[in-house]
Amino acid sequence: MRWFGFGFNAFGQICSHEKFDKGDAVKELKVSTPTDLRCREDKSSCCCLKTNQVRASWSRRASLHAHGDSCCVCLTGFGASVSHESCGACLIESRECKDASISESHLTLVFPDRIESWDLQEKDKTPSWSRKIINQAESSALKLPLVPGGYIASKPPFFHCLSPHLQVKSLALGGEHAVLLTVTGTVYTWGQGSHGQLGHEGLVSEEEPRTVEALWGVPISSVAAGSWHSVCISDGGDLYVWGWNESGQLGLPSRGLRKASEQKPGQQAGELCQDADTSGTTEKHEEVFIAIQAFPALLDVTPSCDFRTVSCGSRHTAAVTTKGDLYTWGWGEYGQLGHQTLKSSDEPQCVEFFKTGQMHVVDVVCGPWNTFTAVVKDEVTINLPLKPPDEH
Repeated sequence: MRWFGFGFNAFGQICSHEKFDKGDAVKELKVSTPTDLRCREDKSSCCCLKTNQVRASWSRRASLHAHGDSCCVCLTGFGASVSHESCGACLIESRECKDASISESHLTLVFPDRIESWDLQEKDKTPSWSRKIINQAESSALKLPLVPGGYIASKPPFFHCLSPHLQVKSLALGGEHAVLLTVTGTVYTWGQGSHGQLGHEGLVSEEEPRTVEALWGVPISSVAAGSWHSVCISDGGDLYVWGWNESGQLGLPSRGLRKASEQKPGQQAGELCQDADTSGTTEKHEEVFIAIQAFPALLDVTPSCDFRTVSCGSRHTAAVTTKGDLYTWGWGEYGQLGHQTLKSSDEPQCVEFFKTGQMHVVDVVCGPWNTFTAVVKDEVTINLPLKPPDEH
């Protein structure tokens, strides 16, 4: 399995700036073509080991490398050069960890018997916060941000309790909201709701988990959260979206992305226009744009396909189909859509790079302004299961 990255690269979190011609600032900053993360000059680096998973913040990438039955973590991007290193670029503190997550300020590591959060701005060789794990069997079944009894936030206070009655399967944390999935396929949301990201048909916030009633009767298998939008996948492979659509991140018509030349002079997008004709009748023209979708909407993708996993960036979305194709949409100014352009799109489009290279995409992880994908070589035709191999 190989990992590729594309999008925001100001701190070299996708590939080193040394690969580009001097003075080519745009290419250093914006990587629009999927780039193999193994392509490093230092072949002795631990990046040559098997990469199980990738986590990303705005300025950094954390790669989880296989290390026997456990993992070690390699940091790439801002501040990585001053990190405590061993085994190439691996962090000493991460050896024998089982899972990891990264934010702009902290790296959180999960071990069989404890959870630790390390302040990336400090040089102390001790974690800034830690918590013991009593039930190790329960811990092994959970993936960050979930931990026994609750979940870990990206900044202090780290630990937040969750009711055991929720029977949580996975949890996605957005900019200021959370999307929770239970083992029965029910979706709960809470937090800031000013952009409709909670899916409760309003713009109010919620302090406690509340069921997304619009999804009642639709078993869900996967959830994801961006800065101000949310996405989920049903057991049948359908995509449901809600929240802010300013950059087309919901895959719904966005006023901000439509060219002025496509509109009639004087016509405002999303408004009802009336043109009088000589017969005395009135013809109505209506073009609908979605700024905020306050409840889940079924997203139509052409051609029709079933999805198995999804991830959200700040203002873009990426989803993998059961056939191993990657679709992306939303804000694309840094190349994070992978279409080898810097254009944004409010329509889901297949990333042809992987199809042309006969590669099946098996996982996708979005950073705020970039995207990382895991692929396998398309040697034989395979049908991937609907449910993702790893809940984020």
